[in-house]
Amino acid sequence: MNIALGTIPFGTTVGLRDTFALLDRFHEAGGTMIDTADNYPFWVEGRSGDESELAIGAWLAARRNRDQVFISTKVGARPTVPGDTTLDSAEGLSAAAVAKAAQGSMQRLGTDYIDVYWSHIEDRSVPLEETLGAFNELVRQGKVRNIGASNIATWRLDRARNISTARGWKPYTYLQLRHTYLRPRPLAKLPEMGHRLVTDETLDYLAAEPDVTLWAYNTLMFGAYTRPDRPIPGAYDHPGTTRRLTVLHEVAKELGATPNQVVLAWLLADGIVPIVGVSTMAQLDEAIGAADLKLDAELRARLDAAS
Repeated sequence: MNIALGTIPFGTTVGLRDTFALLDRFHEAGGTMIDTADNYPFWVEGRSGDESELAIGAWLAARRNRDQVFISTKVGARPTVPGDTTLDSAEGLSAAAVAKAAQGSMQRLGTDYIDVYWSHIEDRSVPLEETLGAFNELVRQGKVRNIGASNIATWRLDRARNISTARGWKPYTYLQLRHTYLRPRPLAKLPEMGHRLVTDETLDYLAAEPDVTLWAYNTLMFGAYTRPDRPIPGAYDHPGTTRRLTVLHEVAKELGATPNQVVLAWLLADGIVPIVGVSTMAQLDEAIGAADLKLDAELRARLDAAS
């Protein structure tokens, strides 16, 4: 199943008992990719950012299945000032910060290696060479298997990959950005700290660099596709959204699926790994159902044509 499980609420609003149940169900259904970070959910008052990794680590220890799952975690956006709920005191991407954060994540997760380790946000105060050298050292030590960049500009990703290739270092082969079926207005600003959207340039770059895999987050827009209490974010407020939603609901009805499942199937059809954050078993089962939903060429063309 080419879907990654988002785990922001695990260990907090989703308690350990429910966290274990969700992870068990995901794994039993064939899910292997689990996405977390060293700061989830620091922006909630009273949280440190340890919680998600600790919850996953407890499950891994209880189930003794570390070799059966693919752990994704991140560095760069953890606050260094206790109680800070902004990115103003973020740890950043210096060599020292990367090395320290990796050790902390592995300790909380109860593992001696990370399958893909991401730079969570950009830190332009640190030379790319320093950050990439630190990542490569973790790879050399066997602590990290693959590296990825999250919330990075396309030109910076390309520059980073060229630097690593020139030095014989492990390059970024994973990219994580915010992406969904609806298209935002050009130059739209997002209220969420540090979020960066997929653009046409991103997709063009990925088509030319097949060794880079895109993981998409906020794929279901906080539930806005199906929940009337969750409005469509303002960045998507334009006439094209109405047309795209009409086609989405038509296709969902024809397939006997939910709009959420069609969105996930649309992403999967392009080789994108959608990250799906869940807090209930019903939400997880809906996402699992999307893994078997196939969009033929005609349906994909209809979905793509709406704009």
